[in-house]
Amino acid sequence: MSYEFDDETGFETLAIRAGHERTNEGEHAEAIFPTSSYVFASAAEAAARFSGAEPGNIYSRFTNPTVRTFEKRLAALEGAERCLATSSGMAAITATFLGILKSGDHIISSSSIFGVTNVLMENFLKKLNIEVTYVDLVDNASWENAIQENTRILFLETPSNPLGDIADIRALADLAHDNDALLVVDNALCTPALQQPIKFGADIVIHSATKFIDGQGRCVGGAVLGTEAIVGTDVFAFLRTAGPTMSPFNAWVFLKGLETLKLRMDAHGVNALKIAKWLQQQPNVVKVHYCGLESHMQYRLAQKQQSGFGGIVSFEMKDKEAAWKVIDATKMLSITGNLGDTRTTITHPATTTHGRLTPELQVAAGIKEGLIRLSIGLEDIEDIKADLSLGFESV
Repeated sequence: MSYEFDDETGFETLAIRAGHERTNEGEHAEAIFPTSSYVFASAAEAAARFSGAEPGNIYSRFTNPTVRTFEKRLAALEGAERCLATSSGMAAITATFLGILKSGDHIISSSSIFGVTNVLMENFLKKLNIEVTYVDLVDNASWENAIQENTRILFLETPSNPLGDIADIRALADLAHDNDALLVVDNALCTPALQQPIKFGADIVIHSATKFIDGQGRCVGGAVLGTEAIVGTDVFAFLRTAGPTMSPFNAWVFLKGLETLKLRMDAHGVNALKIAKWLQQQPNVVKVHYCGLESHMQYRLAQKQQSGFGGIVSFEMKDKEAAWKVIDATKMLSITGNLGDTRTTITHPATTTHGRLTPELQVAAGIKEGLIRLSIGLEDIEDIKADLSLGFESV
């Protein structure tokens, strides 16, 4: 038994109830199905399932009831026809590129992307003769100038990690569609609780569910969302064959994360704005990056596209030595490369998350030696300030 939701159903209700079909056991919470395979009633039914003539479970590499519940729920929140859950955020990006692109195709990518995404493009996609051009995320003219006859995908993160720059999704979607290309948006930092790129014309939305969707740093996973024609056909074909699959247990954990997603994202944003304003008052801080500050270059655009500003705040010290002193002097904050946790995390992007970029690409992405990234958690705001103050006192 399942309840039918409509366009008037609220986000919080969808986040708690969408996608769940109770079994004959009548369970209230979603069930975990830790099975690798499924039993068929007959050879004919097995053949029909494998051929696609009949819907149903086949093999948990690409069909699992718990994973499917997560997919349906996240699709409802993003306003997408189809969602595919993957083993990680990078698996989601890889499945998207390899499911859609062929040798000789061209990607235009923002230079302000997660470091490993850049490594995927430079070290692996280029081996397949897939060309990549990097452009300034916020300069629409640079995107237009980079268009080629073989451009197939425009790829970006907004807000960007770690500087929080904001792309004009609608303008870039129009540019992509005018040139028979697809706009792919990584929405991991906002989640659908704060931003729904499909509403602004994006074709595909990518998530690292590891981040805010989980929200407590427990599991690794990802998702690709879009139309049935693209995600349900091209990307699914890659996932079914290559198997970068989300486990049932991780899907269940992410389902629990979705139930509190809106509450957490709102709370992260409240704390992050307070910390960003406080950082602006610290004498050793050179610059603060947070799209919720009115001084941010894309503040108005962020207000238009997002219902909140998220939990990522970055700030610059004068150099690497000062940045490391601040990080090492903190006692409560977690020094880790992950983000989106209830615990506040602190990291030095130039030597960790973006450390594999070439010096030229680090400059293009704005990753300076003195830059520190904070993922603001849900601790008492005064305790976060007090711990960061230990860092500033050490400089």
